[in-house]
Amino acid sequence: MHVSDVKVTGDEIAVITTSRGVIKFKFYPEAAPNHVASYIELARAGFYDGTTFHRVEPGFVIQGGDPNSKTGAGPVGTGGPGYSLAAEFSKVPHLEGTVAMARSQSPDSAGSQFYICLAPASFLDGQYTVFGQVIEGMDVVKATKVGDVMESVRIEEGQ
Repeated sequence: MHVSDVKVTGDEIAVITTSRGVIKFKFYPEAAPNHVASYIELARAGFYDGTTFHRVEPGFVIQGGDPNSKTGAGPVGTGGPGYSLAAEFSKVPHLEGTVAMARSQSPDSAGSQFYICLAPASFLDGQYTVFGQVIEGMDVVKATKVGDVMESVRIEEGQ
């Protein structure tokens, strides 16, 4: 995939359907254009469908998007799309409902795994790429447990 080939209008909304309900988030293409394009492309390709939220840290974050969580191809928490994205750090803060890309110690190692903040986490500001914000379903985010499946992740055009 070439993220530069993905057309992003800025009106897209991610719709994550889980057994606990629906989570919707808007994107920040001005802050993280390549991360937004990558997430949209992966979602449209069905990459996230069937993956789980494999990490839940109460009062902090939920994390998912590892293909190993549905394929068993390797340890959960280590998988990705087969490419890494260069960091797109910005001044967008980590607030409740912030959506950002998880990564390893290398700033340029983000792939498909993302997290959603359960509370403000200012100590992460400027160190992880923020690319969206929950606009609906924060109650679902807060109820998420380890192993909850993302039944589908779709991209809709916003209003």
